[in-house]
Amino acid sequence: MATTTYAGRPVTLDDEGFFTDPGQWSEDMIPELAASAGLDRLTDRHREVIAFVRARYTAQGAAPAVRALSKSSGVPVKELYQLFPKGPAKTAARIAGVPKPRGCI
Repeated sequence: MATTTYAGRPVTLDDEGFFTDPGQWSEDMIPELAASAGLDRLTDRHREVIAFVRARYTAQGAAPAVRALSKSSGVPVKELYQLFPKGPAKTAARIAGVPKPRGCI
């Protein structure tokens, strides 16, 4: 585990860079988290996906893998990969401050 700082607050991350305590996350961390994931500019569509992942984690205790993310959010898989080229489910989960989705390698 590692500790880093986003939006001036320390957060604990696992070895793959996912929050170990989603309660440490806040929306003002999104720009820094996105930049660290290689996304310089977020659109409203990015933010919709990130909010969906966060809400899904809050409701079900797990972030969705890419197919479930597409199916339940209504965002086509192709668009998810355009928004998050390095892997939509994992990147959105990192930015949303939730643990790694189950089933992602």
